[in-house]
Amino acid sequence: MVKIHIGVSGMMCSKCEARLDDAIRSRFKVTKVSTSHTSGSAEIIAENDIPQDQLRSVIEQTGYQLISYDSEPYEKKNRLFFKT
Repeated sequence: MVKIHIGVSGMMCSKCEARLDDAIRSRFKVTKVSTSHTSGSAEIIAENDIPQDQLRSVIEQTGYQLISYDSEPYEKKNRLFFKT
């Protein structure tokens, strides 16, 4: 799995976040997308790396601009909860 951090300019509200999240989910096989208009960023967790140029294209189609891209390996943390 991979965690991708991106910087996005042009988002102004929670509807912008939802629009971008939906665009990414509909185009790529992702496990999680979390977008923040206040920080101008998004975090994507996916099975495989998403090429920057493909991500840029999807983001620009929604009217926003990709300003930074960083990818790193991601391991899901197994959390076990025990009831005592």
